[in-house]
Amino acid sequence: MVKPHKKLKAWKLAMDIVADVYKITEKFPSDERFGLVSQIRRSVVSVSSNIAEGAGRNTQKEFVNFLHIARGSLSELDTQ
Repeated sequence: MVKPHKKLKAWKLAMDIVADVYKITEKFPSDERFGLVSQIRRSVVSVSSNIAEGAGRNTQKEFVNFLHIARGSLSELDTQ
């Protein structure tokens, strides 16, 4: 089965950001483990997940919608 998202530069870059964020958040204080660290990690994973889900949809309109959601997750990450 072909996985269309694996060909996308945006997905590859998003996965690189996930790895970076996980390394960075390992250094956060332990009292933030279930708060800020958890939220940051969920939002960064959401970016690549939404790109992948959109790429697997049937129409360009659906794909674009998921890209908008991914962009929203980037804004959430930026805020945190």
